[in-house]
Amino acid sequence: MTPQDALKKIARGTTEIISLSDLEAKLKEGRPLVIKAGFDPTAPDIHLGHTVLLRKMKQFQDLGHKVVFLIGDFTAQVGDPTGRNELRKKMSLVDIEKNAATYKAQVFKILDPEKTQVVFNSHWLNKLTPQDLLELSAHLTVAQMLARADFKKRFESGKEISLLEFIYPLLQGFDSVHLKADVELGGNDQKFNLLMGRQLQEAYGQKPQVVLMTPLLEGTDGVNKMSKSLGNTIGINEAPDDIFGKVMSISDELMLRYYEILTEEDIAAIQKMHPKEAKLKLAQTIVEMFYPTSEGAKARAHFESTFSQHQIPENIPEFKIAAGQKLVDILVVTNLVASKNEARRLIKEKAVSHEGVSVSDENWPLMPGILKIGKRRFLKLL
Repeated sequence: MTPQDALKKIARGTTEIISLSDLEAKLKEGRPLVIKAGFDPTAPDIHLGHTVLLRKMKQFQDLGHKVVFLIGDFTAQVGDPTGRNELRKKMSLVDIEKNAATYKAQVFKILDPEKTQVVFNSHWLNKLTPQDLLELSAHLTVAQMLARADFKKRFESGKEISLLEFIYPLLQGFDSVHLKADVELGGNDQKFNLLMGRQLQEAYGQKPQVVLMTPLLEGTDGVNKMSKSLGNTIGINEAPDDIFGKVMSISDELMLRYYEILTEEDIAAIQKMHPKEAKLKLAQTIVEMFYPTSEGAKARAHFESTFSQHQIPENIPEFKIAAGQKLVDILVVTNLVASKNEARRLIKEKAVSHEGVSVSDENWPLMPGILKIGKRRFLKLL
């Protein structure tokens, strides 16, 4: 593949590259580049939002470059302040180590284990002396930090900002110095931290890394960034049927975005397909990213048999979701169950499903789609 073709492949699904000309020049050098992406193990499960970066890493890997999967076990103790409107609770070392272990097990569903270097930033950050930290902190001013939108908002509203949070971007930037990164990948909300890597590399006499940013993937609600705390994730370790059903529950607009960010399909060709067929294809494709091809076909067959037209009556009741409503309340008010206790019992017995996915608890995030209660009761949520 020519450097121009490689650049076109890499640039798809990105929001910004700093700079495109620098990346093209690096690709023309004809040597394996050091590609870095860091993940703080703040939760045990990797979801589709994480895979946006992992897939980009795999593209570099397939082009023959050196991919470094950095687990921020040290920086997780500090806590990334990006997008935060309050102090982050400190994580315990036990939880960090546990989450880091599961990260390692999951990433190789996408990355080639034989071509991936897994590193922990505690290995070098723990060795920094007080003198090292003083020298590092000299490269960042308070004015720079308070210019950040998230810090500025917190400062102006009187909310606390710890000095520890000021340290985070310096530590992430020093990771790039230590690894001599040529390219660092990150979400577009990470721009400040990623640029800090460039700044520090120049200060330490290195050629600055290229910063490649990817969009934040919306969750199944179609509004918010995919996040475990919001209950809108699709985890890569979930069962094939659950992954398939969750993908089928997203809107047609979000479906096209998933295609662009998560696959290499021709978007123009997808837009010519019937929306339902396109979504079935997407759901099967995503299942097959993490499971054998046969599992994707089985998940599709299961979904189609469960939600085929002859099983869902034509004139099923509809209900418009309102903010703050709970699933058990909706089931009662629509007369699909006699009481909240019955609703909770059916949920506990896995007799309630949403778009083919079993509802796990009564706090299941409500979103548009078909609810199935038992074998013959249906409700269309709007």
